Amino acid sequence: MDLTPQQRRAGKESFFAELSRREFLKEGAFAGGVGVIGLGAFYFGYESTVSSPVRCGVIGTGDEGSVLIGAINPQFIDVRSIADIRPYNVHRAFHGDLYSPTAEKVRCGLMKKYGWKTEDAARQHVKVYGPWQDLIKNAKADGLEAVIIALPLHLHAQAAIVAMRHGLHVLTEKLMGHSVHECKEMARVAAQTGKHLATGHQRHYNILYEEAVDQIRRGLLGDLHYVRAQWHRGNLPGTDSWQQPLPEAAKPGDAQAEKLKKQLVSWRRKLDSVSGVEIDTWARKVRQLEKQIEDAVLARKGKDGKTPAETYGYQSAALDTPDGPYDRPAIEELIRWRLWDRTGGGLMAELGSHQLDAASIFISAIHGGKKQIPLGVVAGGSRSVFPVDRDVNDHVYCIFEFAAPGYDAKDPAGSRKKIGVQYASINGNGFGGYGEMVFGTEGTLILEREQEAILLLDKSKSKVAVDKGVPLDTQASGPAQEAVAAAMREVSRGYTEEEEHWAWCIRNPAPENQPRCHPKVALGDAVIALTTNQAARAGQRIEFDKKWFDPDDDATPEGVPPDTNRKQYTT
Repeated sequence: MDLTPQQRRAGKESFFAELSRREFLKEGAFAGGVGVIGLGAFYFGYESTVSSPVRCGVIGTGDEGSVLIGAINPQFIDVRSIADIRPYNVHRAFHGDLYSPTAEKVRCGLMKKYGWKTEDAARQHVKVYGPWQDLIKNAKADGLEAVIIALPLHLHAQAAIVAMRHGLHVLTEKLMGHSVHECKEMARVAAQTGKHLATGHQRHYNILYEEAVDQIRRGLLGDLHYVRAQWHRGNLPGTDSWQQPLPEAAKPGDAQAEKLKKQLVSWRRKLDSVSGVEIDTWARKVRQLEKQIEDAVLARKGKDGKTPAETYGYQSAALDTPDGPYDRPAIEELIRWRLWDRTGGGLMAELGSHQLDAASIFISAIHGGKKQIPLGVVAGGSRSVFPVDRDVNDHVYCIFEFAAPGYDAKDPAGSRKKIGVQYASINGNGFGGYGEMVFGTEGTLILEREQEAILLLDKSKSKVAVDKGVPLDTQASGPAQEAVAAAMREVSRGYTEEEEHWAWCIRNPAPENQPRCHPKVALGDAVIALTTNQAARAGQRIEFDKKWFDPDDDATPEGVPPDTNRKQYTT
């Protein structure tokens, strides 16, 4: 993922200039002065307005829920209610996330999004519920038509199915569900109720990826034969973004809790030292930390001996680990849900699913746009950096095989007609960041951080130019690979576009109007991620069964058949 400055500067024409052959870009959006952000309607086949905003509730307003709130276009979605059991998350839903300028940009909060000056004014428009079930039970009275679900992964299926059975359309965060049988149950209920069920794999709505697919389809890269992707993070013990701080009262002695307490002391001192407009800024920041610490209420035992976190279904555990005993209160499973197998899906569900989705999108471009499923995966995983304060691995590495055009499983020669996909997600070293590299016989396409596209046309198939003009020679002779286009632009990551299109499909009901990541597409992404987890745990190769990708077939990789009559779906 790391190119030299020369490579990045090479090519005076931008990636988008090469792509501007499309008439609607030449004479439509760009000619009218429209920026890159907001081009969803031009690219993804929906209109730029709807007759009226879809009346919507947001279930789960934590990190991802607040990102989805920050991406809302108020002309498409009218938030009427929210639900979250954490005081901190309710506060962020209204006020935004002030931990950093970047956090505030992507999690701006409902007040800024809709122009409300105070939280009291916002609450005149937005009802607040604790348990998500209460929001759905009151959906009709609140005039809701749809819900956005950003709960921990193990609750996606239950909340989505209950919502659809209450007459609500659903947009749920990725992964679609915690298991393949749950995903199939969600898909079947969507078909039974006639409600839109979209899943938040936003690369389906990212302009860079849309144009990459167009270039692959046009043959600019030649024959596609390999994809490499990674998501490397520098997280280490004590600095893990998934090991979010707990209030000290919830788990005395927890290292992250102690850091949170010290930060509050520091920010209060800063508030006492500033003047003028900075007083308001730092008062808001201090209030955010106070609300984060207020989550301790979820760890206080009631008369029945249970904490609220346990009442809401989260579990405490006394773990006997090689590093000694580890006590996990229920509130820790709630706040750090990504770290536990019962509530999350680890690196493949949270990160890898996005990038394997991207790889299958690239490969579909050479199959006439038909979504492709992998033939098999071999995977491994390890906990190489972190102690046993979690279930999930901190390293996952895997290799997939996809069919190339002309592949025939019955023909021995068909083994040559395959496309390899290599993927790794690690913690402890963030070198290279995250992105995808698509290799063809005529060139290479690099996409980094969902915002930068670099096109390299390979003249020799033997060299890649590096800094100071010195080539890295992989054979004997020939000119260096030429960087013909490199562009970094402020493009939308796709959250806004996926929400707009979902709302537009709701307002324009027709069989052909479907969200791009509809149940069958989302099921495919879930099968890939969850099967890879199985392969990594076993350290073996697993062949994919086409039946796993069919919502109407009862076969699943975990061996559990779908059942839409489960007790939890009757809430």
